[in-house]
Amino acid sequence: MNFSSDNWAGASPKVSAALERIGGGYNPAYGNDDRTQRVSDWFCEIFEREVAVFFVGTGSAANSLALAAMMRPGGLVFCHRQSHINVDECGAPEFFTGGGKLVPLPGAAGKLDAATLARALGRFDPPSVHSGRPVAVSITQSTEAGTVYTPAEIRAIADVAHGAGLQLHMDGARFANALASLNVAAADITWRAGVDVLSFGATKNGCWCAEAVVFFDRSEVGDFEYLRKRSGQLFSKSAFVAAQFEGYFEQGHWLDNAVHANHMAERIGRVVAETPGARLAFPVEANEVFAIWPKETTARLKAAGASFYVWPGDSLADGEGPGADEDMVRLVTSYATRLAEVAAFIDVLQRLRV
Repeated sequence: MNFSSDNWAGASPKVSAALERIGGGYNPAYGNDDRTQRVSDWFCEIFEREVAVFFVGTGSAANSLALAAMMRPGGLVFCHRQSHINVDECGAPEFFTGGGKLVPLPGAAGKLDAATLARALGRFDPPSVHSGRPVAVSITQSTEAGTVYTPAEIRAIADVAHGAGLQLHMDGARFANALASLNVAAADITWRAGVDVLSFGATKNGCWCAEAVVFFDRSEVGDFEYLRKRSGQLFSKSAFVAAQFEGYFEQGHWLDNAVHANHMAERIGRVVAETPGARLAFPVEANEVFAIWPKETTARLKAAGASFYVWPGDSLADGEGPGADEDMVRLVTSYATRLAEVAAFIDVLQRLRV
């Protein structure tokens, strides 16, 4: 009953098979191989336009380098206060942007909203050299609360950002889960909604080590190739990253993985919502469940073999978070989560009668 993180799940069989196929032989280095070109073309098909794709090894690298490409001296990046770039990346965005400053903003259920962003930008109008200058907005899809932005919500944020001359970045570490949840085209929640650059994550959804930075306007790539090389993210054996993406995309495998993970989370969330003494902190919209229940329930579930994290409750408004005798916990499902694990977890939870 492992619900600690989708990072804990290994590579899916199809991705592993793709890596095994490329294990021997020779391939041109540094992305000059045919496989890398095929995968780049595949990205263009998925997003229904000509895009520029750059492989990197981690989500933190993807986010940090994407923001570095947007940065100017004194630059400010607006993000949700619970975003990964603000909370979980050890200052990497600030480091790789050469001192760019993150401006964290509040927002219900892990999401920024256009009105909050507009008010925050108002502080910098008229501009002042003493305050720095806004250059970008970053949103996370799906969010750190497991919720998803609709195309309309993204468009509203993009309109505010672009109206102020800012670019819009999307951290898509769990992009596939959001896409499966919304059941729309990938273009509908990216460039058609106003996203300029996407950090496309695959590691959490079945790859071993495969992330990409996607520019939806090739003319905006600028010095990105040099930023990637200087950061140590240009792999000599790039074909191995491309092979993972091949296995990932083949026959819709990436979306099948996400649909399965989301369905497992939905089953858990439904039971939590129906269990006396327990409640959901956020709607379950992708592959994460945030629950609040008694500390005793946490202890007994862990004693029964369940693995999950106790989560900080400061992402909730006053009065909505856990009480003195309660925990807020995060349960994450993945492509590898088995129905039997979910059924066993639900059985233990229901027998506890919290």
